Amino acid sequence: MTFSRGPRNRPHRARRGSGEQLRTEILAATRALLNEKGSVDAVSIRAVASRVGVTPPSIYLHFADKDALIQAVCSEIFERLDEWMREATEGVENPLEIVRRQGMTYVKFALANPEEYRVATMVPRTDVTDMDDTLGSSAFSHVYASVESCVKLGYFGDREPLALTLQLWAAVHGIASLMIAKPFLVFGDAEKFIDQGLRACMLGHAADTALGEPSADEIGAWIKQLPHTELTR
Repeated sequence: MTFSRGPRNRPHRARRGSGEQLRTEILAATRALLNEKGSVDAVSIRAVASRVGVTPPSIYLHFADKDALIQAVCSEIFERLDEWMREATEGVENPLEIVRRQGMTYVKFALANPEEYRVATMVPRTDVTDMDDTLGSSAFSHVYASVESCVKLGYFGDREPLALTLQLWAAVHGIASLMIAKPFLVFGDAEKFIDQGLRACMLGHAADTALGEPSADEIGAWIKQLPHTELTR
């Protein structure tokens, strides 16, 4: 007596006309593996193909190599971040409040998607393509537009908008990275911690431009003149 073997779970090729769907599945599988493995190095083309149920050559029909695949994932992450930011700022007109909400949302997104955030912002890459993709993303473009509006209204003097945007990004990135890497630190109320750090950064830039980039001694003298200060000397 012979027994027929059941159908084997062989990797399959994408059906004709389903290329875009396969690309979407590849990106989703890559994101899932990144979250599971916790490392870009631990995610291979073969592992992604296995997760999707196709052969490795099918991946290369959509992405030239692993770097291109990871870059596509990063671009998708920035697009999702932009969706969060646009939702958080919907109906808000004050550009300062928009910048504040964008910063708050940035950190919240990072905390909700720690591994994807790490891949998109902390995996070292120095090529021009990566720079163009990052600065050209809708998330960065919208934050830049908000900062530029603040500059035009005089909130940050005549600061160069691009440099200022990068400096504000560095501030929220530092907060996000620390909260992800050191969750055991005493941050207290997380939302308040994020908000205070962001407002301090915005106020610092505004004061710095208003005072003409003062020295530490000049900053100290200015602080003493503020109302309600407890400094006596």
